[in-house]
Amino acid sequence: MAPVSNLVGVIGGVGPLATAYFLDMVVRLTQAERDQDHVDLIVFNHASIPDRTAFVVGDSEENPGPVMAQDARRLEAFGAELLVLPCNTAHTFTEEIARSVRIPLVSIVEETIDEAQRRVPGLARAGILATTGTVRSEVYHRALRARGVEPLVPDDAGQAAVMEIIYEQVKAGRPVDLEALRTVVASLVSDGAQVVLLGCTELSVVAQDEDLLADPLYVDSLDVLARATITRAGRQVRTDLSS
Repeated sequence: MAPVSNLVGVIGGVGPLATAYFLDMVVRLTQAERDQDHVDLIVFNHASIPDRTAFVVGDSEENPGPVMAQDARRLEAFGAELLVLPCNTAHTFTEEIARSVRIPLVSIVEETIDEAQRRVPGLARAGILATTGTVRSEVYHRALRARGVEPLVPDDAGQAAVMEIIYEQVKAGRPVDLEALRTVVASLVSDGAQVVLLGCTELSVVAQDEDLLADPLYVDSLDVLARATITRAGRQVRTDLSS
């Protein structure tokens, strides 16, 4: 008999493709020889949650925080024992979500920085590729500075290119301008970034499709969250895959 697994509630749909990739990662990265060895998940793929970046930057008055808090309560009522949120910008609303439930919410931000510091002992500077909402909210900035790490973000032109990749390409289901992404990354490295945090799960989609994670420079938040989810659920991460 398989050991009891904590039931994981997934606040999904932010965005839908990133949620699908997250679920695929959890399945592929779990050490399993049969169905019963996998993580038990309840997935609320709530695609109509108001846009997180639009609210943060003031382009929308629709606050996604109460909606995600309600989703968290629904998942808890269904029996979830911990929550995960495969969206970085949504972590702007972490405190509101966490206050709404009694069960823990795994932080994609903290887990990603943990991995960056594990990968680069003495990490001093980390590049952040994320939505403008995540950048403006400074969820990664604060967490990095609290650990003595300097956050680096693209200049205005670079950030515009990142947003185009996220919104006009990945979310829209169009081909990704990989060269534009690499140009932004090269600029961050030139500024001293020792790692580049893929702090948007749409960029995680690009990382998976284009095999970016073969380069240890990239720390992918979605990959990190999938591994943390498996561990927190009481299962084991596969050891025959690259870390």
